[in-house]
Amino acid sequence: MLLTIFPAGPLQANCYFVAEGEGGACAIVDPGMESFEAIEKVIDEHGFTVVAVLVTHGHFDHMWCAQDVAARYGCPVWIHPADRHLLSDPMAAVSGQSAAMLRQQFADIEMPDFVEPSDVRDAVDGARIEVGSLMLTVDHCPGHTPGTVMYRVDYPGPEPVSQVAFSGDFLFFGSIGRTDLTGGDHGQMLHSLRTKVLTLPDDVVVLPGHGQQTSIGREKGTNPFLLELSA
Repeated sequence: MLLTIFPAGPLQANCYFVAEGEGGACAIVDPGMESFEAIEKVIDEHGFTVVAVLVTHGHFDHMWCAQDVAARYGCPVWIHPADRHLLSDPMAAVSGQSAAMLRQQFADIEMPDFVEPSDVRDAVDGARIEVGSLMLTVDHCPGHTPGTVMYRVDYPGPEPVSQVAFSGDFLFFGSIGRTDLTGGDHGQMLHSLRTKVLTLPDDVVVLPGHGQQTSIGREKGTNPFLLELSA
């Protein structure tokens, strides 16, 4: 397996590539703001065949270029049904005042015509997504948004790692996703952490939507939100 990452746009949302290897099938996780040209460069450099766009949740900094990437490479976009409407109306997840502030903040960035991609697949809990010889599993983790998901894939390398989890804005290094935005629910977040994080092996590597990577074991041992749940 080959993993590639770059932080995209002013909010530095991590865009990931998970592929069989050089020249193999590839999925792009969270193609965010100002990511299209960088995505094309990575694809050309490695000779990847893009077979899927995987969106962890519908916030604009994670799906900004989903439609353009899917159209360019003729592949489906996977997103949970609860966040699907945000593909065509991402500002629905932001309050009116906050939306106005964001439009002003990013006034110099060309905003795409947000339309639903022609091929959208349901990233529901337990769904399995083939990326060549790789198989990703979907975990529905509502709390940050109603449709937040993680994508997990077995890691075949020699390192003591059983899986890699793309956690979006659900789980971070030392923290968790905020729940004060439209659609956020702290009670759901705690339930998701209890059932979708605490049940995973410690050796699972977590690749979050912002910031540095971590592991399930590290978060179980140091993350204050998980420590409270485990008490």
